[in-house]
Amino acid sequence: MPWVAAVARLRARREHGVLVTVATVRGHAPRGPGAKLVVGRNETWGSIGGGNVEAVAIDRAREMMAASKPEPELIEFALNDKVTNQHGVQCCGGTVSVLLEPLPVVRAVAIFGVGHVGLELARILARQDLDLHLIDTRSDILAEERMEVLSDAVAQVHVHHTPLLPEEVLEHLPNGTHILIMTHDHAEDAALCDAALRTEHLGSIGLIGSAAKWVRFRKRLATEGGHDDATIDRIKTPIGLADITGKEPATIAVSVAADLLRTFETEDD
Repeated sequence: MPWVAAVARLRARREHGVLVTVATVRGHAPRGPGAKLVVGRNETWGSIGGGNVEAVAIDRAREMMAASKPEPELIEFALNDKVTNQHGVQCCGGTVSVLLEPLPVVRAVAIFGVGHVGLELARILARQDLDLHLIDTRSDILAEERMEVLSDAVAQVHVHHTPLLPEEVLEHLPNGTHILIMTHDHAEDAALCDAALRTEHLGSIGLIGSAAKWVRFRKRLATEGGHDDATIDRIKTPIGLADITGKEPATIAVSVAADLLRTFETEDD
């Protein structure tokens, strides 16, 4: 499998990996600069020449995957019989440097409701390297010509048309998905809040709306949903930065996106 396909496979599986590249070669070596190896937790794809160099790179790559904040590393190898190696002798006579680059699992965000604000928010988040799920009950809202503004997205965009029960999408979203609820229907928003609180593998949950809306929702979540205060407090509302008060869809979208990116940074700390 080509290394590009292997990286894509890891991303689709939402698994950590490391891309290993022969960066420089002086003298003789099994592979030239640019040779690549992709290391997953239990599999590898490609080769940087085998032997001690490859075995050490694989060992180190898996140590990196276990670390909380791995950084790229450059490792140098002398290929001669005077060097004590962990995995046997390589005596090609040259020197090789190998770059190890972590391939983290990308974040996932789900926007429920792709109306005026939802679409503006999608346009902003589509510029980020993440999995972006867009969910709406209305087929016209998700029409191809309307989604065309996302055609140059950096994100992997997944569109879900759910005419009946949009909350059913929740259980199929990737682990840790951040949820943003902003549909056109308050009853739909309420059902999504309840379902999101019952779905254990999700990340943060945000709800757009006024303080009065949240008072009604909170009471309903407690009395009809049976959720305790600590559980209900998982929902953040209002979403966005408090000091950005504009009501235009694009302004709200910028505020919500900035707030979400701040949440990402908090996770990284």
